Amino acid sequence: MHSTTASHAADRRSNRRLRLYALIAIPLVIALGLASRKYGVYLPELLADYAGDTLWAWLVYLLVSLLCASRTLRARASTALTVAFLVEFSQLYHAPWIDAIRGTSLGGLALGLGFLWTDLVCYTVGVGLGMVAETMMFRANHK
Repeated sequence: MHSTTASHAADRRSNRRLRLYALIAIPLVIALGLASRKYGVYLPELLADYAGDTLWAWLVYLLVSLLCASRTLRARASTALTVAFLVEFSQLYHAPWIDAIRGTSLGGLALGLGFLWTDLVCYTVGVGLGMVAETMMFRANHK
């Protein structure tokens, strides 16, 4: 096997592992995010206030990783952070059609309800957590 062929095969295996990781992590992150909203009264105030937004950004990172596994970690993180920031800034726009979407449970979870600058911090932390978790998992697999 030529070195480029071996490299392509290794890349495909790595992409499959990344997609599998994302497929496993997505429902876990969703469950944690929903639980942070439902059981927030039992959490420390800081965690209750910011866990949902942080986990939402981690979910965006995982979805980007699932769809764009061949891109570098940095490129996927940049894409996820851009998407998260755009969704947050879109909350400054109010029209009946988008407010109707935001008024549904799923629409409110996906698009948010109102702009908060603190959400931008949460999104940065959430994408960073996704990067760290992925890096740690893949390092553990290589030992």
